[in-house]
Amino acid sequence: MNPLEVVGCTPRNNCGECGYPTCLAFGVAVSATGVDPRKCPYIKLAGLKIQVAGVAPEDTARQRDLALVEHLKDKIAGLDFATLAPRLGAVWQPEGVLSFMYLGQEVRLDREGILLDGLVPEDPRDQILLYNYVHSGGGEPPTGEWLGLESLPNSISKVRTLATYCEEPLARLFTGRSFQVIEAGAIRAGGRLLDNPTASLTFIFPVLPRLPEQVIFWEEEPEDGFAARVKILFDQRVLDFLDIESLVFSGERLAERLTALIS
Repeated sequence: MNPLEVVGCTPRNNCGECGYPTCLAFGVAVSATGVDPRKCPYIKLAGLKIQVAGVAPEDTARQRDLALVEHLKDKIAGLDFATLAPRLGAVWQPEGVLSFMYLGQEVRLDREGILLDGLVPEDPRDQILLYNYVHSGGGEPPTGEWLGLESLPNSISKVRTLATYCEEPLARLFTGRSFQVIEAGAIRAGGRLLDNPTASLTFIFPVLPRLPEQVIFWEEEPEDGFAARVKILFDQRVLDFLDIESLVFSGERLAERLTALIS
């Protein structure tokens, strides 16, 4: 195992939470001395060519995610939810609950946990995304100025991931389906149609209250050699609310939500 392979699975922000001063030092320790990679609470174990003894890779990834959920829950415990609510586009309930919408589903978040349409989210990554949104502290409303992921700082390595897990699946989902079917599913996910004469379809989805994502779809044009494609755009203030990793995951969840509603 090359130390740089380990580093590539970390956030590469030298946060020090693993006990090492830099992500590279941690990578060297993992590859050279067998230090448990889970010492980094944010590492993507699925991307490593090693396996923690006695634990299947998918199990270690879930355990990592669940540990991160608990870590984030501790980080938001001291926040003033009442003050945060308007900056997040959320509603503060007297019983100590923040409520807001996530892809057309009601979130109820307090210091004990999260309910999504009344149920604990099956995928802990949803909880990570929602806790990160709250921990951001919120900010000003979206500007309406749209950017591709590639225009955001430190996003180069994630552009391909967004295409693979969000843009390409949506292009396949929309191809061959009627406008009425697509629009019905989009509305259930909280989306609204946007007038855009340069594309076949354009929707805006408030994935989170202050995290709109624009989905632009162009139908295939076989005679011109153009395949169907989708482009995701983000508001220029998006990094006030989510880090790049969480932002890409929000796009993935948008694609999965629409697939469930339209298929």
